[in-house]
Amino acid sequence: MKRNRIRIVLEMIKFEHSVFALPFALTGALLAARASRHGWPTLRQVVWIVVAMVAARSAAMTINRIADLRYDRENPRTSKRALATGDLSVSFAWVFTIGAVGVFLVAAWQLNRLALELAPVALAILFFYSFTKRFTNWSHLFLGFALGISPAAAWIAVTGGLDLRILILCAAVTLWVGGFDVLYACQDVEYDAGAGLFSVPKRFGIARALLIARAMHIGVVALLAWLAASFALPWPAWLGIGVVAALLAYEHSLVKADDLSKLDAAFFAVNGYISLLFLLFWGAATAVWHV
Repeated sequence: MKRNRIRIVLEMIKFEHSVFALPFALTGALLAARASRHGWPTLRQVVWIVVAMVAARSAAMTINRIADLRYDRENPRTSKRALATGDLSVSFAWVFTIGAVGVFLVAAWQLNRLALELAPVALAILFFYSFTKRFTNWSHLFLGFALGISPAAAWIAVTGGLDLRILILCAAVTLWVGGFDVLYACQDVEYDAGAGLFSVPKRFGIARALLIARAMHIGVVALLAWLAASFALPWPAWLGIGVVAALLAYEHSLVKADDLSKLDAAFFAVNGYISLLFLLFWGAATAVWHV
């Protein structure tokens, strides 16, 4: 019974999706350590960064499920989620959220003073996203920004300060996540229209939404190139940008305005590969980087 409860909780927070933002945070940590002191993040720093990322994301996902409970119950696509079915109670979700926030604050405290001071700001950004689709078509970018702050947060965690160049990576992650969330939202156009919710596909139609997502992802590639040039990173970083560009192109080839049947493959598998391969190639770049 306990094991089943754990499985349900992990499903509620989509624990496996932590792979989306975590590699970019770790990349930020690598860049920070190499650029600031020509070394590497300590194991202690890496562990607490991972703990902070997972805890913050778990809290944010749970708040999202609480805030969207009415819509999750009504939408056939989401009606099987744990809170919607009653497999988990709202009171449990609140307790879980408070616990995750507590773990996040402890992790920030263990990293450095600035990380702890900015922790409430990060939580506010993460929680605010859950309400944006009630008033703006561009909630996708709010979600992107919620994940996009992770490289800057990791830089602060390692150095106790901030280099403005890392904000380029924050912008790239924002557009990357925003773009694939636009794709994902295409399957909810009819429900969003009936429920009074906002999204890019609802506002512009699926065909134009796909073009907007494509433009966002072209922006991702351009920003990554700018970032690599600004740090004068060696060839593995540029090869990684090429791999990201190819995977993004493949992702968009899977989704057609009149055929969304491969959307899950585009959303989950391809984006998981993008984040992990990005970390692999940029990690290699930092290893051979002559700072």
